[in-house]
Amino acid sequence: MAWYPFLGFGVFWLGLVSAIIFYALKRKWFPIFYLISVCLYIFTVGFVIDVYELKKNGVLTILALSTAIMAVVGFYLSKKR
Repeated sequence: MAWYPFLGFGVFWLGLVSAIIFYALKRKWFPIFYLISVCLYIFTVGFVIDVYELKKNGVLTILALSTAIMAVVGFYLSKKR
């Protein structure tokens, strides 16, 4: 049985509960969007690992590539403003 659905539902529920708590405490939207982006990242990486049945080196490669992409996008968006 695939482990991906468990990861997806777990990340979804943890993210939802955490978003509600963050909004109740801070009354601001940006922590919720940070949380959504982290949950989406975990969900997407888990999906790619499960679909392509990646092993140890494949997982590390996916994580390294996604980290590099996020760093470049973050750098670009920070310089744009």
